Amino acid sequence: MAIVQESVFIKLTELQTLHLRRIADNSKAAGPAVLFMHGAVENGKIFYTHSNKGLAPFLAEQGYVCYVADLRGRGDSKPAISKHAHYGQTEAIIEDIPAFIAKITEREGRPPAYWVAHSWGGVLMNSVFARFPQYINDVKACAYFGTKRSLYNHHPQKYLQGNLIWYFLAPILAKKHGYLPAKRLKWGSDDETKKSHYQSMQWAKRKPWLDSDDGFDYAQAVAGLSLPPTLHIGGVKDKALAQQIDIEKFIAESGTGIQHLQMYGKKHGHQYDYDHINMLTHASAKADQFKDLVTWFERHSATP
Repeated sequence: MAIVQESVFIKLTELQTLHLRRIADNSKAAGPAVLFMHGAVENGKIFYTHSNKGLAPFLAEQGYVCYVADLRGRGDSKPAISKHAHYGQTEAIIEDIPAFIAKITEREGRPPAYWVAHSWGGVLMNSVFARFPQYINDVKACAYFGTKRSLYNHHPQKYLQGNLIWYFLAPILAKKHGYLPAKRLKWGSDDETKKSHYQSMQWAKRKPWLDSDDGFDYAQAVAGLSLPPTLHIGGVKDKALAQQIDIEKFIAESGTGIQHLQMYGKKHGHQYDYDHINMLTHASAKADQFKDLVTWFERHSATP
């Protein structure tokens, strides 16, 4: 086995460079490409370590060519988020993700056949499908870990992390600093721009799925689409950010295609009770959700 990682950079503008981490087993013929999208206050490292732990190296072992994205200002994309960063999730949907897809297509000779997301990354991916439905024909299947758009659960942790931190404290701090220094606050592994925090906060509050920049109606666009077959993965200990009800509400607004929700925990026969983060980082995940994800991809591997 020869898992090799390399960084691929995309010059987006004179000032902005995007980063993709390509992870593949060079001892095997190149299989289909997979695009990975992280969530809010995060970067691509949720999917891999340099020592080849995580979902992306696991899929590389199965023959997939993995491309882990860092959205603008996150991870190894440059420059890092600061008070001078005025972009938000609209730019991620309209510019960043299409740039990632174009670069993968250029490198591999074909677009990514599978899309994988964690948390808010799944909302961004479905928003991309809404704006650019031509991508749907290129994608055989998706897998979303702990993805919800709006919060419906009433767990005390939701009121702490959602209402108190994300809706109340975060806007105050974003205004004070000019961006949300989530990494310094230990709220996440990366920072958020003021705009991306504001936009994601509006959608998490059960506001309409509309773009605050141009009024694009994602809900209306997605309702008429059959998105690629999507496996939704939930953790039984993910109490605040993606409970079963939150994921089910997202599924309900995600078009007419095949969607399956699987909750992961000991009561469902799994090795561990997973939460929002360790559903991607725990050693047992290989035998539980990672294995099921490969089965899902194989089941939907025929040409869409």
